[in-house]
Amino acid sequence: MAVLLRALCLLPFLPHVSFGQFLPFFGGWFGGNNGGSAVSYSDSSNWELVSKDSGVSAMHLILMPKNNKAIMFDATVFGPSKIQFPDGENCRLVPNSKTNETDCWAHAVEYDIGTAEVRPLKLWTNPWCSSGGLAADGTLVGTGGWKEGGKSVRLLSGCATCDWKDIPDALAGYRWYATQQILPDGSFFVIGGRRTFTYEFLSPQGTGDLKSFTFDFLRETTDLAENNLYPFVHLSPDGNLFIFANNRSILFNPTTQKILREFPVLPGGSRNYPASGMSALLPLNLQDGNAEAEVLVCGGAKPEAFGLAENKTFLPALEDCGRIDIKNPNSDWKIETMPSRRVMGDMLILPTGDVLMINGAEKGTSAWEAADVPNLTPVLYSPKKPVNERFKELEPSSIPRMYHSTSAVLPDGKILVAGSNTNPDYKFKGVKYPTEMRVEKFSPPYLDPSLQGRKPDILLEYSQAALTYGESFNVKVKFSTDWEVDRTDMKVTMYAPPFTTHGYSMNQRLLILETSSVGRTFLGFYDIVATAPPSGKVAPPGYYLLYVVHRGVPSTGMWVQIQ
Repeated sequence: MAVLLRALCLLPFLPHVSFGQFLPFFGGWFGGNNGGSAVSYSDSSNWELVSKDSGVSAMHLILMPKNNKAIMFDATVFGPSKIQFPDGENCRLVPNSKTNETDCWAHAVEYDIGTAEVRPLKLWTNPWCSSGGLAADGTLVGTGGWKEGGKSVRLLSGCATCDWKDIPDALAGYRWYATQQILPDGSFFVIGGRRTFTYEFLSPQGTGDLKSFTFDFLRETTDLAENNLYPFVHLSPDGNLFIFANNRSILFNPTTQKILREFPVLPGGSRNYPASGMSALLPLNLQDGNAEAEVLVCGGAKPEAFGLAENKTFLPALEDCGRIDIKNPNSDWKIETMPSRRVMGDMLILPTGDVLMINGAEKGTSAWEAADVPNLTPVLYSPKKPVNERFKELEPSSIPRMYHSTSAVLPDGKILVAGSNTNPDYKFKGVKYPTEMRVEKFSPPYLDPSLQGRKPDILLEYSQAALTYGESFNVKVKFSTDWEVDRTDMKVTMYAPPFTTHGYSMNQRLLILETSSVGRTFLGFYDIVATAPPSGKVAPPGYYLLYVVHRGVPSTGMWVQIQ
């Protein structure tokens, strides 16, 4: 009783402390911090319209580090966008124009994810169906495109007034519908393109030696519709590359440039553009010291879907997923069934380690006017749940997001959703699916207001943002109340923001870090000691969003850089 009275006497001197925060003074009488178990998500998810006009159609999308701006861009040849350069400044000379024609319309913008304001950016060469990724210093390195842009490298840093720097003829191969993957040393591996059966390497700064290497695997996996463009490439934590094209996959050593093994064929149909399935490397859990590496491939179309779509016959999209352990030489695909069919969807890894499938269609294939029946319903896939409990349908959108739609995970855990243009130029009337300029944000179930008492807030000024491979670092968090804190159900994740286009998020990666301690320093305040990834094979150098996830609810992400 004396202890209780002394604690109650402190109340007048703690006006800023909530009752929930004060409860730990009472010991076990009102419950401790370590009891209880993880709470499942509620069914609450929702959409909000955040902009009526993105300025350009968001065929390509990436979140830039540090400044929290999203870069959206389209091709330069689809006619006027909806945003011009002010006062006719910054117009570009149209390449190969015999009349010195100028183009004063912007085809790229910097989009402020907080205010929805856009700043027009100037593209010099055509990035139609290009590839890209972030360099270790946070610079966006874009590669390829169409016509004069097919061999270009484009660089964009994150300063307030920066614009594109274009390096024409910087690539050895013509990279239209190619894939770009960062390597353990920060350099880039660029592979494929239409009828380009080669790969090449770029330095961390985006420069190359104009040397390409023949890759017969791409020639072997092409068909009448190709169906092997934008091949899925994932960096395994052993430094090798998993490469998937059409329905076949291999493990490739980028150092020796040798194919180490070929995996079994994934049955069911084609998975790459224009069949356009989805793929992601599932989260790498570093807590046990030997992270499994599994790849998930979902959706797509039958090989003949593209040809039939030209005559407006839209085949049902695929509804299956294949999952495979890429470190196991004897592994085979484990097949699962999605709640709905999906082609042209996006697959994003959430801060919690769950996977979100969003956008796309239920019939047809990629290409202009080649699909129907938009799939409006996002699906949550929980890889650690039992096989028959992994899929969960979420709140549907009312806006079709089909060909040339994109999405991105934001620091606050919401999903930015933009784009969709099934037409060969900007069309807003007289077509079934008009060019979509509206921008939405989707809130996954972990953002349900009823769960926010479990949400950690990272104290940026007291947390370490510069990480060194293999070394421990501190993250300090606070909670609005201690009442619901469970130190045994807290993890630290690191997310590499991807470059997303045509249903594929290049360089996407989520790591679940090893944590050695979670200690309470004061009422509602906790100090977490985590260990940075061991090498660039596990986490290539660069910027990541670091989250603290407590009982399934993530904090707002903090930008960290590892090198």
